[in-house]
Amino acid sequence: MIRPPARPAPAGTVYFSLLGPLTAVRDGRPLPLGPRKQRLVLATLLARPNTPVPVDVLTDAVWPDNPPRTARKNLQVYVSAARALLGSDSRNGRDRVVHGCGGYRLTIDEGELDTLRFRSLARAGRAAGERGDLRTAARLLREALDLWEGPPLNDLRDSTGVAEEAERLEARCLTVYEDWAETEIELGRAAVAVDGLRDLVERHPLRERLRVAWMNSLHQSGRQAEALAVYDNYRQLLARELGLEPSPAMASLYRAMLGRGRTARPAAAGREAAHGTALPAAPRDFTGRREELRELLALLGSPDERVVVVSGPTGSGKSALALRAAHLLGDGFPDGRFHVQVRREDGSACTPAEVLCELGRLCGVRVPGGSGVPAESAVTAASAVPTDSAVPADATVPAVSQGAADAWQRWLSLHRALIVLDDVPDEAFVRGLLPRSGPSSVVLTARGQLAGLAPVHRIALGALADGEALELLAKLIGPGRLRTDPAAALRIVRACGALPLAVGVGGMRLAVLRHLPLAEYADRLGDPSAALDELVAGDISVRLRMASGWQDLSADDRRALGRLAGPAQEGGFTLDGAMEALGCGERAAIRTVESLIDAGAVTSPAGEVTAHAALYEVPRLLCLYAREREEG
Repeated sequence: MIRPPARPAPAGTVYFSLLGPLTAVRDGRPLPLGPRKQRLVLATLLARPNTPVPVDVLTDAVWPDNPPRTARKNLQVYVSAARALLGSDSRNGRDRVVHGCGGYRLTIDEGELDTLRFRSLARAGRAAGERGDLRTAARLLREALDLWEGPPLNDLRDSTGVAEEAERLEARCLTVYEDWAETEIELGRAAVAVDGLRDLVERHPLRERLRVAWMNSLHQSGRQAEALAVYDNYRQLLARELGLEPSPAMASLYRAMLGRGRTARPAAAGREAAHGTALPAAPRDFTGRREELRELLALLGSPDERVVVVSGPTGSGKSALALRAAHLLGDGFPDGRFHVQVRREDGSACTPAEVLCELGRLCGVRVPGGSGVPAESAVTAASAVPTDSAVPADATVPAVSQGAADAWQRWLSLHRALIVLDDVPDEAFVRGLLPRSGPSSVVLTARGQLAGLAPVHRIALGALADGEALELLAKLIGPGRLRTDPAAALRIVRACGALPLAVGVGGMRLAVLRHLPLAEYADRLGDPSAALDELVAGDISVRLRMASGWQDLSADDRRALGRLAGPAQEGGFTLDGAMEALGCGERAAIRTVESLIDAGAVTSPAGEVTAHAALYEVPRLLCLYAREREEG
């Protein structure tokens, strides 16, 4: 049965349902959707509403193995049939399905598609829960679940492409069911959730959050022995099927239930135990990066993005951005958020096996082999200034064993977690750690571009805008002091290259040297021979951080950067300037400059421009350090 939309739709409007078999009604009457291939095209467009769907994606959904030579022409026929079914957009009279540079885009409203209505109700329910209005939250989440008719698109799952879309939809439905069950338990109405949770656990026996909610609902209903049996059965299933153990959070909940006898455990505590988190404290002085943060949050909120690379030069605030996003995304990753620093205190890289062992410890994965990463070097505390450290360029990195990699991949495929791997040295280091399937996401921070990883989304950080850098300085020295000499404050942040690391260190130094006029400190930073000496605050030294990044470069790149530092200090350099400084021809100069761009030592224009027209830049403080090394 298809439930009508919650909002009345104009007469003649078609209402589609994906949360079950693909169906459509117009004015209460079912509509024929045509042959199977046409329904596959329609299902793929509806699964990505109001978003361009590439032709290749549609082709793979209809012909996963050997598309015919006429595939594009056939697609046009199927899309034309979809246009006829949908009719025109009542708002502007245009076709609902249009073709653009990104593919075919289907325009559809919330009242015309059950998945859009589902998403809207779920979002409203979660917002009510965050406000503490649990009764409204439970009602809205239940309304969303009432749209769920069974496995999404269950009549078309023999198509790999549609099956992937269906699995994403089902994962969202399961997450909303878990939200609803936890809310009902917290309201003291556990009995209404018990039977539904049991049925879902039978269909999804390895989904831990469902098990936790079922344990809690049984426990709160006074069914102590059954609640404990849920854990024991799950532990045995994991050991038998996957060689894993329940997460530390679930094990802790089990022990707490043992200690409380028949006393019902509050649902909020159970929910907290189910959502493991191992993040450093949120960066207190995080400033700016509004567009980058918005983009990162959107990417991690999308079911299609599994890996995001945040890159930028030493001191650009990569770690701070990643941690800020991780702290804001608690609801999106019910199985936890975890941060691992992949470098030791001396800047050398841990091995992938050590990092994987640490991830296993945090997530409750039994990883075969591996000696583990000392907690003090693997999971670090955040500070006002993000950490960027180095690894020798010629270091040998032992690979992850196949057994350990398989155990980790099994865990990722069964959980929706967010993993932050901080300060990654190169692509080879992380290939075995990235998810091959499942709903988990990974954020990688790195100085280099990690160009060998695909498919990933990339966010490149550069210097802060002047206003953002001044805002950061004001947080550290006080807005009143900054207002005493705003021109000198601007000179300070520009002398720091507007990098968060350097501005932060300068601000901490000024916060201690309260007698020092801003203009005098700006003069010191303006002196190329003294600037790095001035950017030290306690045990934090910009020169040491620059040295870390320097060690990541190959010997050839270090040599080239030393020669390019002179022209770079004068406002950047062109390809002709690089050829002159390096004493080489055009092709060799292009290769060298692009190698430095890939390593994160040189920045290039954001838009497309020819190599000869481009103006290349090196962060000011890296220039100063490179000149020191060249002259030394």
